[in-house]
Amino acid sequence: MTTAASNAARQSSAWLAEIRATVQLAWPMILTNLAQMGMTTTDVVMMGRLGPDALAAGALGGNLYFSPMMGGLGFMLATSPMIASELGRNRFSVRDVRRTVRQGLWLAGFLSLPLWLFFWHGGEVLVLLGQEPRLSALAGEYMRTMMWATLPFYGYVILRNFISALERPGWALTIVCVAVVFNAFANYCLMFGNLGFPKLELVGAGLATTLSSTLMFAGLSVVVIFERQFRRYRIFGRFWRADWPRFFQLFKLGAPISGILVFEVSIFNAATLLMGLIGSVALAAHAIAIQIASVSFMVPMGIGQAVTVRVGRAFGARDNEAVARAGWAAFVIGVSFMALMAVVMVTMPRLPISAFIDIDDPMNTAVVTTAVVYLSLAALFQIVDGAQAVASGMLRGLHDTAIPMVLAAIGYWGIGLPLSYVLAFHFGLDGVGVWLGLFFGLASVAFMLVIRWTRRGKLLSN
Repeated sequence: MTTAASNAARQSSAWLAEIRATVQLAWPMILTNLAQMGMTTTDVVMMGRLGPDALAAGALGGNLYFSPMMGGLGFMLATSPMIASELGRNRFSVRDVRRTVRQGLWLAGFLSLPLWLFFWHGGEVLVLLGQEPRLSALAGEYMRTMMWATLPFYGYVILRNFISALERPGWALTIVCVAVVFNAFANYCLMFGNLGFPKLELVGAGLATTLSSTLMFAGLSVVVIFERQFRRYRIFGRFWRADWPRFFQLFKLGAPISGILVFEVSIFNAATLLMGLIGSVALAAHAIAIQIASVSFMVPMGIGQAVTVRVGRAFGARDNEAVARAGWAAFVIGVSFMALMAVVMVTMPRLPISAFIDIDDPMNTAVVTTAVVYLSLAALFQIVDGAQAVASGMLRGLHDTAIPMVLAAIGYWGIGLPLSYVLAFHFGLDGVGVWLGLFFGLASVAFMLVIRWTRRGKLLSN
């Protein structure tokens, strides 16, 4: 075999190995994301059984809780690239990994305090935002029991990042699946007063969420303490010892990640508000289409989490070829999957829509017809949404978060939202205009992030 042929064979083997490693790491993360989404869906379905007022109040409380919680979550996600790069520098590193996890848990505690204060007054905040006082009061009671889930959930995310950086994410999947079942059972008992428990309705739903999050953190804590591969890190050893430089490094890396999450979540919230201005049919169809898109988004989201680890370990090892291979392999996998989902949405739109609404009921004809149109636009939207999710994870592995946050702000709020408004209300495209604006906003973010990735040489030289 010639030298050129030998090099080509070696390169091909390296790419195949990287693809296998990425898929092996990503699939438990994908299923974990889907399971966590299933927990939220279970809550909404059970709230619906309490009646329209409870469902409306639960939606108000959940929406007010979600955005600030996601903002704090970005800081927790910063532990993943830091642990991965430390293991890349020294795969036998114990002390540095332990200190990063410890300071991540400290940061979770510090950030939970102002969030708890805000959530405790959630009912009053909703009244100030112009919501109906009676529904706001119900939502406030719900948030006062759900708010305590914040800290254990953050702790679970940090421990999940730790075991994922060691490329053992399966334990997190097992525990969250148990939590999904437990959450449904706790809702059944506490919301409806079954099996001798008091009937707490929305308060019971919030309590079930807190208990489920506590179970997730406690379960993963037991795993990292006793499982052979993890216990040598003594994650909770000398927990009281501060490492302020590392603490502030996590804060500095995590703040832009939080910014990206807030920009992304808020533009979808704004799009929903725009749909509400258009009409109830547009809003209902949008809710169905965006939910379908959200389910398939769990795949590139999981791949983005996996590529942060793969790129981070190669970055820590200063292996530039491995960095490029890890990033592009994950990008191709993520975009290819979303392209496949786009084909399904275009060719069989009524199939996924039927999971949310009776498509044969004449009363639903307008919603179904509109949802089919939105889903065809979601097909385009899917591809660029997957691209930006994976590209963001690629850059996160290089500890590059500040510039991507600026790019996200430009794409989402500088391009996407204004374009949605103009196309919907000034060009008369209504809901189609909103979706086109979302597409162009996400496409611009994806394009800018990929360009940033192709110019990663400066980041790798630091």
